[in-house]
Formats: sequence, C-alpha cells, structure tokens
Amino acid sequence: MNPEADFPRLVQAFFTERLMRQRQASPHTIASYRNAFRLLVQFAQRHFNQAPSTLALAQLDPAFISSFLDHLEQERSNQARTRNARLAAIHAFFSYVALHEPHHSALCQQVLAIPSKRYDRRSIAFLTRPEMEVLVAAPDQATWSGRRDRTLLVLALQTGLRLSELIGLQCQDIVLGQGAHVHCWGKGRKERCTPLRQDAVRALRAWLRERPAEPTAPLFPNARGGSLSRDGVAYLLAKHVRTAQKQCISMQQKHITPHVLRHYVYFQTITSSSFVFERSSTFSAACARVHST
Repeated sequence: MNPEADFPRLVQAFFTERLMRQRQASPHTIASYRNAFRLLVQFAQRHFNQAPSTLALAQLDPAFISSFLDHLEQERSNQARTRNARLAAIHAFFSYVALHEPHHSALCQQVLAIPSKRYDRRSIAFLTRPEMEVLVAAPDQATWSGRRDRTLLVLALQTGLRLSELIGLQCQDIVLGQGAHVHCWGKGRKERCTPLRQDAVRALRAWLRERPAEPTAPLFPNARGGSLSRDGVAYLLAKHVRTAQKQCISMQQKHITPHVLRHYVYFQTITSSSFVFERSSTFSAACARVHST
C-alpha cells in the first residue's frame, strides 16, 4: 500500500476502535457518521479523480472540506442543520487523528477550526387537547392495524417518548397495575421509566390481550411481525393526520411529524399540573420495586 494513502486506515480505526470499542457509540450515531463519510468519500473520488483507497489524509485540507460542505448545501440541497451534522462527524474524526497521528496536528487544527453554520430555529408545532382527541380517534378500530395505531398514538402523546424509543419497545417494557409505567432505554443509553395515565393503561391492556406474544416481541409490530420502522411510523401518522384534518380545521395549518407528538406532553403539563401530583407517589413506589428486583 502507498504509505501516503493513510486515510482509509485511519477511517477504519476511527469506526472500529474509537466509535465502537472505546466510545461504544449507539447504532444511530454510527449510521450517521457512516453516511457522512460515504458522502465525503464519493465527493473526494470525483474531486480528485482517484479511488478512495488511495486517498491521503493531507488531501483533506480545509479548502477541500469547505468545498464538500458547499456541495452538500448547493448540490444536495441540504439545510444548515444537516450540513452541521456532517461537519460534526468530520470534526470527531480529525480529533481522533490529532491524538493518534501527531504529525498531522497542524492539518487537524485547521479542519477543527471550521465553524458550524448558524441557522434560524423554527418553532415546532404542538397539538392542543381537541386536536389530540381527533387524531387518536382517526384510526379505524375495526382493523388490527387501526387498533395498533391508536394505542401507539395514545402512548406517544402521553409519554413523549422519542421515535427510536417508541419503535424499540418490547411487550415486557409495559408495566400495568399500580404505578403503571413504560420502561425504555433512551438517548445516551439512559434508563427511563415514564408513568402512564389510566386511558393509556386501558388502551395498552386491551392491546396486550389482543397480542399474546413473547416478552421480547415488539410492542408495535408491522404486518410481518417485526418492529415498525421510522418510515413506517411516519407513514401511518401522515395517514391518520389527513383523516383528522377533515374533522379539525386548525390541524390543517400544522406540519405534524412524529416529533410533534412529543410536544403535547409539555403542553398538557403547563396547562394542568394535576397529572404530575396524581401519579407521583404510586409511580415512585413502583419504580423503587422495579430497581430493587
């Protein structure tokens, strides 16, 4: 191998040693970084007209990285948020290189100095209680998928779980009875126990009766029995939103995504504090029992 073609070796070590073994990064982080470097390598191949396996780290200077970021925005129509995410992956790589290849320190310092781009943060819509009720009533309860979708929407609206947490739930993660709650591993591998209100408990109890499955089976399966995907949840939500918009005019002005469902929890919390105090004692006792076992 050409001794100057050190970029492939460093990229492989960054993913296998740094991300997977040392940092134990989540699959979502690894996939995001993989996509960033896939785009970077493809751009480098066209830019230098050479195979990726022959690239040298010295070729990835600040001018090249800046050209790549401009390519993302101008040719791929990426927003500043996506551009910054790609740059974060590149920064993480060059931080690793600076520690393990000191003779590239000057280059690493220059690349790490490339700033993120500022952008205007749009306010995210939230659902009011009447809108939530119309959306939850949209799925057809005469079908298996409709009952699944209604239970999923009730759980998402009341707990504020992230989409990755929601689709990763297993049947054993639902604890009903006194101090009912849902258990999951959240962002950053943090363990979370989120209390459930009575209407969510009723919906989940009915759904679990209809779905006798192994404890480790997906709580919300797709038609083939596997876990729902992100695209699958986005599709079913969009379908039910279109149905709900026919009944609720105010929803027609809102762009409702799975992330928007999380904001209903904040809205109901600031408009009614009874839920917080009503569940605090029983939920705390239940969590204490869970962690003591």
